[in-house]
Amino acid sequence: MSWDLELLKRALQIRYVKLRFGLRIAEDTRLPVNKVSAIRGGIGEMLLRANCIRDRQCKSCDFESECIVRRTLYSRFEEKPDFVTSGDSVGYVLECENYNEDFQEGDILEFHLILFGKTIVYFSQFLQAVHQLGLAGVGKAHARYTVASVRNTVGKDILRGSEVFMERYQVLTLWDYVTYRQKGLTARRPPDLIRFQTPVTLKYQGKMQQSLSLEAMIPALCRRIYMLDCFEGIDCEQLRWDGDWPLVLQEYSRPVPVCRYSSTQDQKMSLWGTKGALHLEEIPEELIPLLLAGEVTHMGKNTSFGFGRYRLSAT
Repeated sequence: MSWDLELLKRALQIRYVKLRFGLRIAEDTRLPVNKVSAIRGGIGEMLLRANCIRDRQCKSCDFESECIVRRTLYSRFEEKPDFVTSGDSVGYVLECENYNEDFQEGDILEFHLILFGKTIVYFSQFLQAVHQLGLAGVGKAHARYTVASVRNTVGKDILRGSEVFMERYQVLTLWDYVTYRQKGLTARRPPDLIRFQTPVTLKYQGKMQQSLSLEAMIPALCRRIYMLDCFEGIDCEQLRWDGDWPLVLQEYSRPVPVCRYSSTQDQKMSLWGTKGALHLEEIPEELIPLLLAGEVTHMGKNTSFGFGRYRLSAT
């Protein structure tokens, strides 16, 4: 065994809440192909409009330490890992794999918002920002919508009309999710396929990867879990795999660009990742809980833009 199960279990005591938002489109319109960036940018803009009192001059702001935008979108680590240099937050992940562009009045657009650790307590700020974004409009066409529903992981309504049911706000841990997923896998063949639903950006041995490999994925996932442990203030060393790598039966991948507009840099940008699947002869049993946890956390860079989402399954 390459790592102790109790160590892994402690590392996966990271709290999270996964919410499914349903947005009812108000009129015939068009939305961007990649909606996560538009939603994320829109939420940030709505939070700034509602809360910024220093004309968005963040570097010189004397209220920066108490800024609600910082606490929601750019939450600080309890203890910052040495390898973290960017200002991106690990406090949340957005998911939306609806790539349709044309929407008619009454259509429902769904996306997931996953909140981690102390960001969990800021649900009302996220909800209000999503609501305000619907009034202002999202994307280049300023598509307007109303928030039709917010549901928890078992499909129960947290929001009904204007009433919020916080007793249905389910706070789980990554270990809870792993235990749940493992039960579903026991009756089937052991998982041997990792398929990415969104592009993943991986760096391994100092180089950006253009193909998929477990050798690059596992260290990236260990770093991701460690970052969330530091964010939560969980006293746990970084997981490191020193076991053998399974034989690759098939790997197929392609580079995928995701275009976004940066309001902070006032320009269009392209984020690049790799999309595809990795079919392995056999995944080591000790790695399966870690890979299952990564289904929630995503892996690699740009996870706040929806990158690095994958699913573990058996062929």
